[in-house]
Amino acid sequence: MAPTPIQENLVTSNQTYASSFKDGHLALPPAKKYAVVTCMDARIDPAAAYGISLGDAHVIRNAGGNARDALRSLVISEQLLGTQEILLIKHTGCGMLTFKNEDAAGLVRKNLGEEAVGELAAFAGDFQPFAELDEAVKTDVAFLKASKLIPETVTISGWVYEVETGKVRSVV
Repeated sequence: MAPTPIQENLVTSNQTYASSFKDGHLALPPAKKYAVVTCMDARIDPAAAYGISLGDAHVIRNAGGNARDALRSLVISEQLLGTQEILLIKHTGCGMLTFKNEDAAGLVRKNLGEEAVGELAAFAGDFQPFAELDEAVKTDVAFLKASKLIPETVTISGWVYEVETGKVRSVV
């Protein structure tokens, strides 16, 4: 099968990147000992927007910058790789603000069929949408602070990134 244009771009762009790559010496643990949980939204460039240089931090991205989805990675980041701080950063204009679980399940049913709907059980059919941005940040930070998997010594804060301005603001 011939590569897609996206795959061709990956290879070409990577060749350019690799030709001047000089950071293969960086250590496995993040140098600045922190992790960022943020959304997978294509309008967010965490390195540029949040001042993260290669090797500084773990960046965990998922739909909505969701703490529950990120928990497994956060435990690995903290327990195995020594991070001591978590920045949870959601954003304005997030798609997770635009639907309810029933809407997403309905689309799966319509587009993929009943067998696919059955597989939603892997995450209890909870796409974890939210109706209010700041409240979702507070809820996720509270979830992480209450988790026995995250030690009390880990600093946890919650933020909102504004896709319209590129600015972040502290929520909790």
